[in-house]
Amino acid sequence: MTLVERFLKYVTFDTQADETTQVTPSTPGQMVFAQYLKTELESLGLEDISLDENGYLFATLPANTSKQVPTIGFISHMDTSPDMSGKDVKPRIVEKYDGSDIILNAEQNVVLSPRQFPELLHHKGEDLIVTDGTTLLGADDKAGIAEIISAIEYLKNHPEIEHGNIRVGFNPDEEIGLGAHKFDVEKFGCAWAYTMDGGELGELEFENFNAAGAKIIFKGRNVHPGYAKHKMINSIRVANQFISMLPRHETPEHTEGYEGFYHLIGIQGTVEETTLSYIIRDHDRSRFESRKHEVAHLVRKINAEYGENTATLELRDQYYNMREKIEPVMHIIDTAFEAMEAVGVKPNVKPIRGGTDGAQLSFKGLPCPNIFAGGINFHGRFEYLPIPNMEKAMQVVVKIAELVAKQA
Repeated sequence: MTLVERFLKYVTFDTQADETTQVTPSTPGQMVFAQYLKTELESLGLEDISLDENGYLFATLPANTSKQVPTIGFISHMDTSPDMSGKDVKPRIVEKYDGSDIILNAEQNVVLSPRQFPELLHHKGEDLIVTDGTTLLGADDKAGIAEIISAIEYLKNHPEIEHGNIRVGFNPDEEIGLGAHKFDVEKFGCAWAYTMDGGELGELEFENFNAAGAKIIFKGRNVHPGYAKHKMINSIRVANQFISMLPRHETPEHTEGYEGFYHLIGIQGTVEETTLSYIIRDHDRSRFESRKHEVAHLVRKINAEYGENTATLELRDQYYNMREKIEPVMHIIDTAFEAMEAVGVKPNVKPIRGGTDGAQLSFKGLPCPNIFAGGINFHGRFEYLPIPNMEKAMQVVVKIAELVAKQA
């Protein structure tokens, strides 16, 4: 099976994650896909294959050298985003893209156009895999899985390339922030690993947001509106007042690069009770802590004005910037950088304005930077995957394995 055939097969599995189920994996389709991958790894002759009850699939390509080479790993996630349906994905290949609009779905007038997505023109002349305009594609992160397995198959078929033990790991529920929660780092047994979960060609990431989630519950007092003067407290209006107290331009739509933000992601409200849900993000740990303190401070201000317990804050950290765990082992970034250059890819080191499993794994003792998988416009109907991106990502995996053995 070729790399492209492998990917086209993988996207037929419905693995959309669901944060409401409170089980792991969060949806049964992820386990179905994991079992398929287990069978595939067995057919390739990998060893130490294990699939646990939570959908974590590990396997080993044994070393083919007598050198003492560190065991390294490559990781991708099996789930797709809950932002859009991943059921009945119908991919197609646009051959030698000519730079014009791509009609994804004529009936629904869904068009992938360089006017809205100018980066399309960077892939003129290339073959692109696109959606039919009714689902996401699933390159995040089934492209990563296809690249890893195809690289492992290549190494197995080319024994002249020396390498140490290579571990592969495929996990559920990355898209709902739970991919690393039940990942057994000790069992995986690697000195370090790479997630193949980035976007455009050349992306190499070892910095990500520090992240927290905040829920603020506002209690109101409902009185008949005809007799409410000096009696009613409308929790919706109090919540709106809180929203306006946060910095207006420190939101996702006004920030980029290393700039952090407060992001209101949900409102549910009545006069009696309103709940605001926020995510808080910043690359800098001290600014991150300051943002959390500011939210708590504003909650206290609301209570000082309207009475104690009018506003209640639930705040929890979600993940931290992996940079502090990667900096002591920067040789793993140097190796990835060298591997990209060796296969003709210009490395693009950039901060992630989000998080990956690699961030949480790094704090669990497995340094794990992130490498491009090649897809673009993740999580929606306009997602597409340039086939050369995917081929280069596979070559990077092979080259990293080769370089680690040479360096040993």
